[in-house]
Amino acid sequence: MAALGEEFTLSAEALFAGPDGLLGVEPSDKTDHFLVTDRSRTVVLYKVSDQKPLGSWSVKQGQIITCPAVCNYQTGEHIVVHDNKVLRIWNNEDVNLDKVFKATLSAEVHKIHSIQGTEPLVLFEGGAVRGLEALLAEPQQKIEKVICDGEVIKWTKFFVVFRHPVLVFITEKDGNHYAYVQMFNSRNLSKYSLLLGQEEKSVTLNFTAYVDRKFISLMSLSSDGCIYETLIPIYPGDTEKNQRLVRSLLLKAVVSGITRNGVTLTALDQDHVAVLGPPLPSSKECLSIWNIKFQTLQTSKELPQGTSGQLWFYGENLFMLHGKCLTVVPYKCGSSSLAGALGKLKHTQDTGTQTMPHFVNWEMSQGCGLGSPNSEQPRILRRKKTEISLQPEVPASEQLLSTIKSGSEKHIEVELRKFLAKWTPDFHTAIGDILTGLLGRCKAEPSFYPQNCLMQLIQTHVLSYSLCPGLMDTALEKTDVQMLQLCLQQFPDIPESVTCACLKTFLSNTEQDEKMEEQSEILRNGFNAEKNYSNHNRDLSKKPQDSTEETSSCPVIPKRAALLNAILHSAYSETFLLPHLKDLPAQDITLFLQYLYFLYLKCSENATMTLPGIHPPTLSQIMDWICLLLDANFTVVLMIPEAKRLLINLYKFVKSQISVYSELNKIEVSFREIQKLNQEKNNTGLYSIEVLELF
Repeated sequence: MAALGEEFTLSAEALFAGPDGLLGVEPSDKTDHFLVTDRSRTVVLYKVSDQKPLGSWSVKQGQIITCPAVCNYQTGEHIVVHDNKVLRIWNNEDVNLDKVFKATLSAEVHKIHSIQGTEPLVLFEGGAVRGLEALLAEPQQKIEKVICDGEVIKWTKFFVVFRHPVLVFITEKDGNHYAYVQMFNSRNLSKYSLLLGQEEKSVTLNFTAYVDRKFISLMSLSSDGCIYETLIPIYPGDTEKNQRLVRSLLLKAVVSGITRNGVTLTALDQDHVAVLGPPLPSSKECLSIWNIKFQTLQTSKELPQGTSGQLWFYGENLFMLHGKCLTVVPYKCGSSSLAGALGKLKHTQDTGTQTMPHFVNWEMSQGCGLGSPNSEQPRILRRKKTEISLQPEVPASEQLLSTIKSGSEKHIEVELRKFLAKWTPDFHTAIGDILTGLLGRCKAEPSFYPQNCLMQLIQTHVLSYSLCPGLMDTALEKTDVQMLQLCLQQFPDIPESVTCACLKTFLSNTEQDEKMEEQSEILRNGFNAEKNYSNHNRDLSKKPQDSTEETSSCPVIPKRAALLNAILHSAYSETFLLPHLKDLPAQDITLFLQYLYFLYLKCSENATMTLPGIHPPTLSQIMDWICLLLDANFTVVLMIPEAKRLLINLYKFVKSQISVYSELNKIEVSFREIQKLNQEKNNTGLYSIEVLELF
């Protein structure tokens, strides 16, 4: 049985995709990292679990990237080609692509292929292939032309078969398609003509492939909406002859037959294929997964904003452009079974995702006489006296989901503890389903709020914001600061808008200070209740009498200080955070600045000091947030009378720090000379006294 998870946006910013979409999405040297190349000048490295970019590189104005960037797994470096012939190699520490390694080649590059365990291969537009090392040794070497005049490469795929690299590429000329198979262990290049079968009047739109023992199963999606299969031998009998292969019908009517743009397919494994395109002429685009073994539609998801007709998959994630944003859709493909193909296995449906068996006419697609066009369901051949049970034992997660629908909070909490005590193979998936069930009931029944259950699920460390975005929204709605603090500590991918919403809640929740004081469960990150934290309920509009008194004690109670420290530890992008900081009320801005200034003074009094507590903020974090607040709200802060003294104190403190650093810079040269003298004197013995005079 296959299932599609909840999609999430990897890049909220619109990428320069152009009418043909992105150039490519390729994996990097770490499992969670991916290189995204747009059709302009930019390559971006993303970490999927954080949903944020780790780096971005662009070629100069006037230059255009012409093939997707890939990772060299042998060195950890990135490779890209711009202007068809210029090859660039860089690593994560490099900033400017114009200053990294450059090699100008003698022929135009079609694509660079790179997978784990092998050297990157460069495929040229003429069909020739070179290993990266041999190419870098002589960049201007002559590149032969392999394909015939008029042929154009349409699709390529790189495999490792029995530890040997195999490159397959498809060319097109005058409506005819040809398959080339390059074996690198024997240097054999085989060419095949792909003959049309039943689809004589259709046009081939896209290709995908996987390795099946001694064959490469090449699947093609045609303009008639059907998927066809061609079996290409990996070890051909005669490499000199142009051999012919006939395509056969594999799946019928997977997309609308009148659609030619915005459709594609990709093989997920030997039994499942993902298809992108509208199922009916008038319907919206859909992402669907088909079981090609049992000819059934397993699951589908509607894409109302449209796509570019491109689909990539790595691991258990599908990548595509939904609208103008790069979107990731997690998926699962279980072992292919008859029960799963017919939709009779127990499963939980996700909102917005249809999971149902869609039967294909087996008689037409297979010619085996197993069904007829008028039959409501395909008949299944069974051996006599054989009974097949399609009702497996109900899993513990399903039982718990049933309890969540109508059970009391106490009963649900007891059953959840029992479930968490037992590890099951579907543990990670089940946790997400259970949380979805709890949040769904919270939304349907406002009085239902199982805080203890939700916190237990968060503490399993298998959740993230992208997997359960409704959790923090519910906590904000309930003003559950304890839950919000735990989410800030556990989730690495919280959007900046949600971080600012938490900050606003922590700062403006003054009427509940006493209740917060009673919530002993709030973790005190960086604070000790025995310390002196007086004046935490002071009226901000009251003018302080003395600046020393103003900064000697913490302006907030310890519990709220712990909440604010969770904000200081949260990950963020300055570009996305600043607009949301501008929405903070003036009083909250002043209070947060006072607290940050208090922390700054405490840390600055002793450079080696660390604040007490489990997760105290660092001096760097404190400074960054002061700068962020002032950058976002400097004009507002200038207009607040209560903040005038605070700004003056900040100005004086920064000025004194600049003076200290200036003096340190003056003696830096002297320190370097002392270091050189110590390095030159190697025969000082075990003990010596030296007097150095500084002028």
